[in-house]
Amino acid sequence: TGAISSLQRQMEIQESELRRIRSEKEMLQKQLREREVQLQAVSDKFCSLTEEQKQEEMMVMMEEENRNLQQVVTEQESQLAEQNKLISELQGTISQLRAEAVTTRLHLLEQKQAQKEIQSQAEALQHKELQTRVALERISSKFERYRSKIIQATFSVEGSQEPLAELTDDEVLEAMQKIINERMEFQQMLKHKGSK
Repeated sequence: TGAISSLQRQMEIQESELRRIRSEKEMLQKQLREREVQLQAVSDKFCSLTEEQKQEEMMVMMEEENRNLQQVVTEQESQLAEQNKLISELQGTISQLRAEAVTTRLHLLEQKQAQKEIQSQAEALQHKELQTRVALERISSKFERYRSKIIQATFSVEGSQEPLAELTDDEVLEAMQKIINERMEFQQMLKHKGSK
C-alpha cells in the first residue's frame, strides 16, 4: 500500500509538471501569434505613407522586425522542441509508474491470496491437532483402564502381595512373567506325575 501511494504521488507530480509545460507551450504559441499581429499592424501602418517613404521605411523596419521575429521564432521553436521532448519523457515516466502501480497491486493481491491459503492451512492443522489430542486422550484413557485391569489381575492371584507404590510398566510385566513361569512349571510338574 505504501508503494502504491508513493507511485501515485510520483504520478501526480509528473502529471502536474506535464500540465505546467503544456501551459508554457500554449503561452509561447500565444506570443508567436501576438508577434504576427504586430507585424500585420506594421504592414497596415506603411499603407498610409507615400510610396517612396513606404519602401524605405518598410525595408528598414521589415528587416529589423524580421530579425527580431526570426530570433523569437528560433528561440520559441527551440523551447517548444525541448518541451515536446520533456513531455514525451514525462509521458513515458507516467506510463512506467502506472505499470509499476498495476504490478504492485497484483503483487499485493497475490500476497493476500497466499496469506488466506496459509491461514486456511493453519486452521486445518489446528483442527487436526485438536482431533489428534482428543483421540490421544481417548487412547490414553483406554490404556490406563487396560493397565489397571492387568495390575488387578496380576496381583489378585493367591499368594501375591498388593503393591505398596505405583508400579512401572516394567514391574507389571515382570510380575506377569513370573505368574506365567510359575504356571508353566506347575503344568510340567503335573505332567511328570501323570495327572491331567
